[in-house]
Amino acid sequence: FDGEWIAAVSGHFGWGAVRGSSSRGGARALIQMKRQLLAGELMAFTPDGPRGPARVVQPGVIWLARATGAPVLAVRAEANYGREFNSWDRHLLPAPGATVTIDIAPPLHVSPDADDDEVAAKRLELEELLNAPVLV
Repeated sequence: FDGEWIAAVSGHFGWGAVRGSSSRGGARALIQMKRQLLAGELMAFTPDGPRGPARVVQPGVIWLARATGAPVLAVRAEANYGREFNSWDRHLLPAPGATVTIDIAPPLHVSPDADDDEVAAKRLELEELLNAPVLV
């Protein structure tokens, strides 16, 4: 359901969607995203998986950056108030009149030669960027 909601919102803005998650169709989705990145398209996705834990980055985004050489831009949006859903990630829908802040971190690069330890370190670095009080 979350994926369909995200795809509908993306479609509204003219963006395509590749559906897949760590629990369903993830490998197929990563291969499709790799093709699209190598063809020069931009990609965006939520990196914490469909079931959580919330705010814990799954390794797919780092794998994709390593496989394509594309940098990762950590983007975070926060609202000062809104409706919080009783979902695994406590999704917050900003209320009319809410102030929404969008933070964008500098690009995170992953070497195509990165070993498992470096991939794990980059995953943690991305997670820390997304969860930091202020992106730097």
